[in-house]
Amino acid sequence: MKFVDETIITVTSGNGGRGCTSFRRERYIERGGPDGGDGGDGGDVILKIDPSKRTLYDYRRQKLLKAKNGEGGQGKQRHGKNGAHCIISLPPGTIVSNADTNEIIVDLTHTENEYVLMRGGMGGRGNKRFASATNRAPRYSQPGIPGVEMRLKLELKLLADVGLVGLPNAGKSTLISRMSAARPKIADYPFTTLTPIIGMVEPPFGEPFAVADIPGLVEGAHEGTGLGISFLKHIERTGILVHLIDSSQIDVDSPLTAFKLINNELSKYSQTLAQKTQIIVLNKIDLPDTEKKVEAFIAAVNNIQVLLVSAATGKGVKDLIKLLSSKLTKN
Repeated sequence: MKFVDETIITVTSGNGGRGCTSFRRERYIERGGPDGGDGGDGGDVILKIDPSKRTLYDYRRQKLLKAKNGEGGQGKQRHGKNGAHCIISLPPGTIVSNADTNEIIVDLTHTENEYVLMRGGMGGRGNKRFASATNRAPRYSQPGIPGVEMRLKLELKLLADVGLVGLPNAGKSTLISRMSAARPKIADYPFTTLTPIIGMVEPPFGEPFAVADIPGLVEGAHEGTGLGISFLKHIERTGILVHLIDSSQIDVDSPLTAFKLINNELSKYSQTLAQKTQIIVLNKIDLPDTEKKVEAFIAAVNNIQVLLVSAATGKGVKDLIKLLSSKLTKN
């Protein structure tokens, strides 16, 4: 299934049914009086979170969604049937905005969320409703109130506790496959991962937590270079960032180049991202000639905690999981 994280749809609530103008006509009963029933109410448009959904793929082609109209009232005071609601199932983390004004309507972040976006039109009243002592035979009824139409922008921002960031080929896909049951594509060329991947991690203590593998960032990502803005927005919902760096690519003379590049892109995109808790992890320490590069990096960051791991062999991964679990529990 293709990963779709943004789309525009048009939704319409149902029209109210027309009230009925009718008079009782039965043998042996003269002047039976008005007996027109009310029209049914139109269906509502309801937004509902479906935790099983991970993308907005269902709405890639299904661009028009309508609730059912209420049915008209009938004689003998029979009420028209109410229209069925239009229920739009969306993945957790979906932001729903007015596509014409860009005003945010609702941010669906909790599994218990069910949001009535638009009410259906009320059904019209039948002529029975207008009978009175001075008007015993009203010959009019109300039309139903029409429904409402709106263009919606749906934007998905993944919900995860931890986000993995770093340059392409830093080893994020291998690491998330070590930490969880997620199985992203792994290869030795840049941009192997083209869509965010979420894996559930079960630590030795504490609650399970979700880790998102965000596709590789490059210089200029905040302006859309590489996979750019398409996936930077997904990091905004994470609680902690794991900044993964390929230790084999560290320049001893300028060890913080990759580290500063990624942080620069995060801060240019959003100050919120720049202020998130980061855990620095040097990966691929199993490769030859990395020892001096690791030492140079640790010296340059000046007493900031740095974890050393090898996602390929699993070395240090358990320690990383324990640290993440501990920090998430404190948060």
